[in-house]
Amino acid sequence: MPKFILLTFLVFISFGLKAQTFEMGGGIGGAGYMGDLNMLNPLKVSGPSGSVFIKYNFDGYWSLKAAFTIGSISAADSTSSYAQLRARNLSFTTTLYEPSILVEFNFFNYVPQLGRNVWTPYMFAGFAAVAYYPTTVYDGVKYDLRGLHTEGEKNVYSTFARAIPYGAGVKYNFAGSFTLGAEIGYRNPNTDYLDDVSGYYVFSGHNTLQEQLSDRSGEKTGIYIGSPGTQRGELNTTDTYFFTQITISFTFISTKCYFHN
Repeated sequence: MPKFILLTFLVFISFGLKAQTFEMGGGIGGAGYMGDLNMLNPLKVSGPSGSVFIKYNFDGYWSLKAAFTIGSISAADSTSSYAQLRARNLSFTTTLYEPSILVEFNFFNYVPQLGRNVWTPYMFAGFAAVAYYPTTVYDGVKYDLRGLHTEGEKNVYSTFARAIPYGAGVKYNFAGSFTLGAEIGYRNPNTDYLDDVSGYYVFSGHNTLQEQLSDRSGEKTGIYIGSPGTQRGELNTTDTYFFTQITISFTFISTKCYFHN
């Protein structure tokens, strides 16, 4: 998937230079996630995000976009409003690295500088790959959770996943060929391990680092709730993450490239 997306970037540049209808830009904003440590708030931003993209505009409605986004997500049971989750006391942070290919549709015929519409809402969907590396801090030290097999996995889970991005936004032609946009996009990856939490407790002791990071419920009280075989995460689900950003882009365009009213 990442090689395919890189090739698409190069194809975009080739077509864009010939047709003068390509667009380049970037964005900054926030990132968030829903999963075993945040099951109820789909708009909770937990870290920053940034992106760069190149887009091929077929006309004023349809575009094909290749993007690369970096974002940070995190969550901690200690901040939950639910006593049961605070007792579990798990936490994580991970940086997401996502290349994506998106199809974008403008609701209005939008051609910066040349068209009649200076703004339009839009929606998008596509395919993405995401690399993720969940970590946590324990006794002031940062640890890579994946390598510790905190749920007793026989095989280390992959740090790459496929994802389906989808979302919506609004864009505004504020000066010449420059476009200012605001968007939010969700992703459904094929993994439940963005937060390193998925299934059951498997350890009965708390002597090794693996056991200590698997069940952190007794760090302050000395009373541990993670009996082997009891539920540790939200079973039979996958995690979700999102990016919300303000974007700015420049469209390389000539009057010969679009048919517009």
